[in-house]
Amino acid sequence: MQNFKRESVGMIVAEQPLRAAVFDRFGIDFCCGGKQTLEEACAKIAASPESVIAELCKNDEMSVAGGNSSENWLNASMTVLADHIEQTHHAYLKEELPRLKVLADKVARVHGLKEPRLTKVASVFSQMKDELLAHAQKEEVILFPFIRRLDQGSTKGRPPFGTVDNPVRCLESEHKDAGDALLELRKLTDNYTPAENACASWVALLAGLAHLDQDLRTHIHKESTILFPKAIETERHLATTS
Repeated sequence: MQNFKRESVGMIVAEQPLRAAVFDRFGIDFCCGGKQTLEEACAKIAASPESVIAELCKNDEMSVAGGNSSENWLNASMTVLADHIEQTHHAYLKEELPRLKVLADKVARVHGLKEPRLTKVASVFSQMKDELLAHAQKEEVILFPFIRRLDQGSTKGRPPFGTVDNPVRCLESEHKDAGDALLELRKLTDNYTPAENACASWVALLAGLAHLDQDLRTHIHKESTILFPKAIETERHLATTS
């Protein structure tokens, strides 16, 4: 049995992305909480590390036997990963968030009196939408261009933010805010479960939120566990060798 206890949960998923399904079943946060060790994560949910490790190993065996694979980004260059995040996750947010905003407002307007939680869902989502779009723009305009320069071995033309640690700290704080918003949305919607009398728009909204939840956690994981630490390490290495 592989000893994952002292490895960070973010890195465990980075090594084999399909392991995220195991952490989801146990309720272990591998995106915003990706820096905690597996032992620390298990302590928070009163779970046995051995039981989680056994499930991780079983998941790995099934993935190999079934020929299933998921792209491992650990060995990708920072440029390739930044491009992927923009073209996949940022593009998804820009298309999906406005659509879900219309649905959330509609469902709250029609059903909010009988189910007040839907009004709260619309409010939480609206704030999260605005923050996520602003977050993506900051990455695309400020941080990612500098990361691509670092990837080329250049530290010339120092940015106004000084060192890459500064925007990374800001963006990771925003990651936590997004994670908190997702947690609240899960609670308000009983983990995106529609009521028996839910109309088609209500069902579509919750299905869209559930998919957003999954995509956003994967998005945050790629940045917090892989891209941002690589950028920090690369900048420090270049500073010592230049």
